[in-house]
Amino acid sequence: MAAVYKSLSKSAKKAEDTENDNNITTNGGFRKNKQRVLILSSRGVTYRHRHLLNDLAAMLPHGRKDVKFDSKSKLYQLNELAELYNCNNVMFFEARKGKDLYMWFSKVPNGPTVKFHAQNLHTMEELHFTGNCLKGSRPLLSFDLAFEQEPHYRVIKEVFLQMFGVPQGARKSKPFIDHVMSFSIADGKIWVRNYEIREVEKAKGEKDSEGNDIVPESDKSSSKKRKGAPNAELKDTDVSLVEIGPRFVLTPIIIQEGAFGGPIIYENKRFISPNQVRSELRKAKATRHNARVEQVKERLGKLETLTAQAKKEKDVLDTRELFA
Repeated sequence: MAAVYKSLSKSAKKAEDTENDNNITTNGGFRKNKQRVLILSSRGVTYRHRHLLNDLAAMLPHGRKDVKFDSKSKLYQLNELAELYNCNNVMFFEARKGKDLYMWFSKVPNGPTVKFHAQNLHTMEELHFTGNCLKGSRPLLSFDLAFEQEPHYRVIKEVFLQMFGVPQGARKSKPFIDHVMSFSIADGKIWVRNYEIREVEKAKGEKDSEGNDIVPESDKSSSKKRKGAPNAELKDTDVSLVEIGPRFVLTPIIIQEGAFGGPIIYENKRFISPNQVRSELRKAKATRHNARVEQVKERLGKLETLTAQAKKEKDVLDTRELFA
């Protein structure tokens, strides 16, 4: 009887320990960051849009690429598609008129959804950046202080954290951090850059920024060994940032409360649609053309009036009058 009680108490204790571990990993301070991103585009994307999508998909080891989405009006169907692929983030590239690109960042299934207008797109292959990083490595996310000043920027920052922040232990991810993604705000736009963290050991006899001589590595290691730490080594390295790409600029348009739907909780009043910009340019060209046409009409009208007056006023000495 005592053996049965002992075995039952052990099983109950093990079940309680597993329950506590689950609570710690899901609800406590050590919550696991389980994020998966569905990356797809609409019909009509250009080669530059497609290359940008491939670059971002290569940077996100926790992402999943999918085929092109046919509809541009029924975006709520992306929620079912994300649920089908077990993704809780959606990055959707919407192309308009073969030249404009809109990027949708959404949290599935409860939202929010942020719509951006992407400009100044430059891919990794286009600019031939000298930087490089390990494929699948986890990035450091650097945000401007302006993200904490406005409430809509705080929402965008949280969406970026869950979208571009590679969770630890994600599939195809490497346990290295060798590049930095920078998000800065200027002129109401979000400028996205990607940099490599390059560490180069300083050569012997180099001087630091203050002009002091750098102690050679051999002297440092010998001094360390004399101090009683034989396994520790001091290394002086120069840390610099080299741009990798891609780079692009995002203009926030609206923020919706739900996932691809719901009420609009923020709208950018300063945003001007590219269609309106092109329309204003066409109107400006049209006004110049109309002004030139009016000048030609006015000149022809003056010529007609002058010829009519000359016909009415007959000259007595005209040969046609003399020899009529």
